[in-house]
Amino acid sequence: MGYGELIAIEYHADLKEVQLDARLSALLSPAQQHAPFDRLDWLQGLATSCNMEPIVATAHDDESIIALPLRRSDNHLTSLANYYTFRFRPLTMQDSDPKALLGALARDLADKTHRITLKGVPDEDGSASLLENAFRNAGWTVIREQCDYNHVLPLNGRSWEEYFAKLPGKLRTTIKRKGKKVDCRIIERFDEDAWRSYEAIYAQSWKPEEGSIEFLHRFAEQEGEAGRLRLGIASADGEDIAAQIWTVEGGTAYIHKLAYRSSAHSLSPGSVLSAALFRHVIDQDKVQLVDYGTGDDGYKRDWMEEVRPRYLLDIFRPTSPKNWIPLAKTGLRRLAGNSKRG
Repeated sequence: MGYGELIAIEYHADLKEVQLDARLSALLSPAQQHAPFDRLDWLQGLATSCNMEPIVATAHDDESIIALPLRRSDNHLTSLANYYTFRFRPLTMQDSDPKALLGALARDLADKTHRITLKGVPDEDGSASLLENAFRNAGWTVIREQCDYNHVLPLNGRSWEEYFAKLPGKLRTTIKRKGKKVDCRIIERFDEDAWRSYEAIYAQSWKPEEGSIEFLHRFAEQEGEAGRLRLGIASADGEDIAAQIWTVEGGTAYIHKLAYRSSAHSLSPGSVLSAALFRHVIDQDKVQLVDYGTGDDGYKRDWMEEVRPRYLLDIFRPTSPKNWIPLAKTGLRRLAGNSKRG
């Protein structure tokens, strides 16, 4: 559907359409997007392996294009993302100004839904503020709250040895002592035997049931084919006891999954394997940043040096009767929070 004379708005529920649209496909390609969560193959995995109903909202003019990957959830729209997604943001062309396009899209979406919920939005790149302003200016009510944490490690040119020297003393001692008993290997291309080891280790770990092993398997295969996979396996006495899934691209190493057999806890295989992978991505891949995803786990604070907020944007059409009850509840919750702080 068109919006005005210069900006066109389109909605894609079939990701095959996206793949056949040369401009949109280029926007969601590795040439433009340097993080897995921003690419078409990630969105396709969510649709096919996680049973999500996508609706990719786009706006474009003669020079640029923007996409907001959404999905149908309950009775409104939410971000097309899942348990494995580190962060969600609008997708734009490099070096483009998306304000006008996103503003047009926000106005047009008012005819499509009464509510949009976007979770895990970053603001170190301005995404949360961009979305908040665009929807507010288009007449929506936007409630923005922090919903999660993202731990990262900027290397600033350091080598592994320089970084290792600043780790907590207890962690350094553990790595040196236990590393004598644990062997580590790092696989850069997908290997089915190594993947089966990961699945077996995860099944015997303290971790909850995998969100979608089919999705993760597909992702690991794709990243392996592209040379971005770093699959670490730790073993002791001939048995694989720990596994971690990392990927590397655009100067960033992403830590996706980690697990170790609970029976091998005394060997600290997770710490030893993490050290091997940190050494690899720092000294061999020469990354500038390591991203540990979402969550505020204590072990992440041992390895990471900075914390970035992730935001929830709950976006309401204020004139819709469907929103009066949730808006009233939000208002009461905020009043209660203010009274406690007072």
